Amino acid sequence: MRIRHIAAAAGMLGLLCVPAHAEARDISRDTLPANDGWASEGAGTTGGSTADAGHVYVVTNRAELAAALDGGSATPKIIKVAGTIDANTDADGDHLDCADYATDGYSLKAYLAAYDPRTWGAAKPSGAQEDARQASAARQAERITLPVGSNTTIVGLKGAVLKGANLQVKNATNVIIRNLDLRDAYDCFPVWQPNTGGLGDWKTAYDNIWLTGSHHVWVDHVTLSDKGHPDEREPTYFGRNYLRHDGLLDITNGSDLVTVSWSRFADHDKAMLIGNSDSATGDRGKLRVTLHHNEFESVVQRAPRVRFGQVHVYDNRYVVPAGSADYRYSLGVSTESGVYAQNNAFTTPGHVEVADLVKSWNGTALHDEGTLFNGFPVDLLPIYNAYNSGSERDLTADVGWTPTLHTKIDSAEVADREVARGAGAGRIP
Repeated sequence: MRIRHIAAAAGMLGLLCVPAHAEARDISRDTLPANDGWASEGAGTTGGSTADAGHVYVVTNRAELAAALDGGSATPKIIKVAGTIDANTDADGDHLDCADYATDGYSLKAYLAAYDPRTWGAAKPSGAQEDARQASAARQAERITLPVGSNTTIVGLKGAVLKGANLQVKNATNVIIRNLDLRDAYDCFPVWQPNTGGLGDWKTAYDNIWLTGSHHVWVDHVTLSDKGHPDEREPTYFGRNYLRHDGLLDITNGSDLVTVSWSRFADHDKAMLIGNSDSATGDRGKLRVTLHHNEFESVVQRAPRVRFGQVHVYDNRYVVPAGSADYRYSLGVSTESGVYAQNNAFTTPGHVEVADLVKSWNGTALHDEGTLFNGFPVDLLPIYNAYNSGSERDLTADVGWTPTLHTKIDSAEVADREVARGAGAGRIP
């Protein structure tokens, strides 16, 4: 069916199914304001705001969403998501579970038996069960990986949810994603990696949103979580947690000029990776990202972890609930990174100390000012250096750059209050 026909049909369905009061205003043609972070550099980020009427879609299921995305084409387009869309559905809209994707004799029981380190050893999995896992994973990826092309705006109407999907912004430019609840990018077929971290680990495949090789992207007022299948409920195999989720929002492979604002990251292990590898020297001079007015709640680590990039982290709210024994860190400082942190507020239980907020892997510098820790101002950098003296090299305060593209920077105290009530889907003023 031709896209414009789908658009007409979907538009009619949208008029029938979406209440007239679903949004206070039409945000679909909004563009990123001037000076609002790195994505405002140069010509800025306008998404699909110039789309003609024939390329404005209201989508209510996976098939309509995939058709509107048009295989990741660069045609200017606006896609409005209505209701709840489940990416794990077949051509008839029926839900698919992990058993429906499994093929070639794959089963978790057989996989565990085949690659048990006590008998298989430390070699990379290979053979019939690993081949079957890959074939099964490919079937799931075909359904849930949705390519987002250049000049695209995706917005959620009131209460819109996209679950089980991996929105992949690959080698694209000028993209806007707003006002959408993205949850549970669940991997049915994690792979065992015997040599990861010394003890081995399970590797998952999907982020809720993955920016790879893309630039000028604005992500605003989205909610990202594992809601539906929290990893804490998963079992342990080979002594390691059998994780089903990768990142919430990863920005890798030379992605550049990105603004992430007023969004909520919740109930997840590794939230955000900026820069995919310490050896990815092609990332030098790229990975320029602004994070402002975001909330990170019940996030174990990577909020964010940064390699190479010049990343401005300001006016964000971090909440570590009581009983969060798994908490590791918030700000990850890695190879050649330049994190410029300003006026961020942290609320933590008693077992989390100021120095725990930062973790360094081959990092050399971190600029920090205006940090609020459980209601008290602290100098994060000297505390971190003093705590880790003798075990890690000190971080300097000179990250080699000073942000110029930003909106008004509030105090951490003001930002803490504003973000608590304003971040996430459904909260655009």
